[in-house]
Amino acid sequence: MTEQHDSKTLWHGRFAGGPADELMAYTASLPFDQRLWLDDINCSRAHVKGLAHVNILTNDERDSVLAALQTVENEMSSGAFVYAPSDEDIHTAVERRVTEICGAPGAKLHTGRSRNDQSVTGLRLWCKREVPKVINRIIAMQETLLARATEAGVGDDAVYLPGYTHVQRAQPVLLAHHLLAHGWAFGRDIDRLRDALKRADVSPLGAGALAGSSLPLDPSFTAHELGFAQPFENSLDAVSDRDFVAEILFGLSMVAIHLSRIGEEWVLWTSDEFGFAVLDDAYATGSSMLPQKKNADIAELARGKAGRVIGDLVGLLTTLKGLPLAYNRDLQEDKEPLFDAMDQVSLALAALNGMIATARFVPERMKSAADAPTMAATDLAEFLVRAGTPFRDAHAIVGALVRRTLAGEGSLVDLVTAEPTLGAEAAALIAPGVGVTMRTTPGGAGPKPVAEQIKKFATAVANWKLL
Repeated sequence: MTEQHDSKTLWHGRFAGGPADELMAYTASLPFDQRLWLDDINCSRAHVKGLAHVNILTNDERDSVLAALQTVENEMSSGAFVYAPSDEDIHTAVERRVTEICGAPGAKLHTGRSRNDQSVTGLRLWCKREVPKVINRIIAMQETLLARATEAGVGDDAVYLPGYTHVQRAQPVLLAHHLLAHGWAFGRDIDRLRDALKRADVSPLGAGALAGSSLPLDPSFTAHELGFAQPFENSLDAVSDRDFVAEILFGLSMVAIHLSRIGEEWVLWTSDEFGFAVLDDAYATGSSMLPQKKNADIAELARGKAGRVIGDLVGLLTTLKGLPLAYNRDLQEDKEPLFDAMDQVSLALAALNGMIATARFVPERMKSAADAPTMAATDLAEFLVRAGTPFRDAHAIVGALVRRTLAGEGSLVDLVTAEPTLGAEAAALIAPGVGVTMRTTPGGAGPKPVAEQIKKFATAVANWKLL
């Protein structure tokens, strides 16, 4: 026979008996929303002050409840807090303990408030507190990329490697240029997350269950107390809106995707087939069976966990798509995907940052791959263009020479030298290290534009840190 709890819930008055064990096990959110404890306490502080502000609580009652809330904070921060079986969520736990401490004034804590507005207010506070931490980790990654790009250089001894399209060697590029490409992508991630925080910066407190209250509450007062930019405009929207969670999850998904792309490159780069980089032992793993192995597990997990974070986003969107106004219990499913995505992206940023910061590049392998004669094909075509040949014709001429050298008819240097429209001057473009110097377009991969780019990126990172 199903057992029932005889302890009181926040909604026990309507029911003759206690909730079944199965109901509590299925609906309780305490196992994951405990991490909102500080935000819930701060939300309650503002609410208590707001009740006193409109004379629903006396100053003595306000002070008694605030003191009890401080005691609860001390207990939770020290690990001394003891949860009760009836604590189905963090809100219940805090209110129960406050009432145990201060008695009747504590029973007034929930006046004019619902868990519907309380829960989402706490989650918004959590986002305002935690998302900037992820942004700081992204900036730390950008600083590492900038440092490695600066180290790779833009001068005569600069490190360069093949740039790829379709995972096929295309044109030589400076290593600094390649690294900063990822840095700029992370900048867009920062902008997206900060933009999402603007829409999270709205206080739902005072919206109640869905329609506000007959009590003279002042949502503007509590919004100001909590540091929100503004109070809600519509109570129905306030308790049911999780757009801000979806936006933050999208931003985190993009971070995860960018980390995954880096991960894929480093899996390739550190393989014997590429040999472009060697991982520090502290950021690599071995094999339980193969003694010679040194694996890029961090990079591989960056790929794998991106799918998990994307799944967090898709799961939330699927939850939201069919919900009528206003609050529905489905919205309890907003926290676990958000918490998981934040955790996974934070861990990935720290691990990949350490991996890249400590890795050793192998410039000779990079340069050897980038100096393959066919990598100069586009430069040869553009040599003809500068001499007045239409590009499509130039493309055909050089393509035919590449085909002939691949067929074994001679080296590309010899074939270009013998070609009447090209000759020795054009053949000089095939020499090692020449091709990368030909990239002069602003924002391109050559020494001059990359030198300018490093300066711009350094300034951009400094500005992202100041915001």
